[in-house]
Amino acid sequence: MKTLLLTMLLASPAAAEPAAAPAAAPAAAPAGPWDPAARLAAQREAMKALAFLDGAWRGDAEVQEMPGKLTQTERVGPLLDGSVRVVEGRGYDGTGNTVFNALGIISYDPVKRSYAMRSYAMGYHGDYPLIVRPDGFSWSHPAGPGASIRYTAIVKDGEWHEVGERVAQGAAPVKTLEMRLRRLGPSAWPQEGAVPLR
Repeated sequence: MKTLLLTMLLASPAAAEPAAAPAAAPAAAPAGPWDPAARLAAQREAMKALAFLDGAWRGDAEVQEMPGKLTQTERVGPLLDGSVRVVEGRGYDGTGNTVFNALGIISYDPVKRSYAMRSYAMGYHGDYPLIVRPDGFSWSHPAGPGASIRYTAIVKDGEWHEVGERVAQGAAPVKTLEMRLRRLGPSAWPQEGAVPLR
């Protein structure tokens, strides 16, 4: 969210770019301006489109600013009764040290009918539009005047392939990140470990 997460990777403190319209709006807006039950139902329905991310993932990543390959892990799961999805990414160097750690919280706005991700990484944080597709997702964040970092992920057949590119006006995209992860299996995170009632 990268990473989602992605892993999600190298978020910027700058304000998010205007949100692009999602390819499809999976859930209708609530009946009124304040209808918690309808809002939550719409959010849970929309989050089903991201269920393919759930579980534990591991593989190789190459990041422009970091020499050599990293071992990248991601863990993804629902929270708040399935109305949001949480993604944590960790990158390890050859000696096993954690050199990258990111947290993403994916949500859905039933009124705007759009997804967004709140990303925390490398001391920065921000809210960014997220486009969900049947085979993956994409998101971007500002990277200076007239430039952005765009992440595009294809997730299918148990593989998560994500590419990050710096996109600037008048220039060809420059790859900043590439990772290929394999799904290891399900994960009880982040719901496991809740404080017991007694």
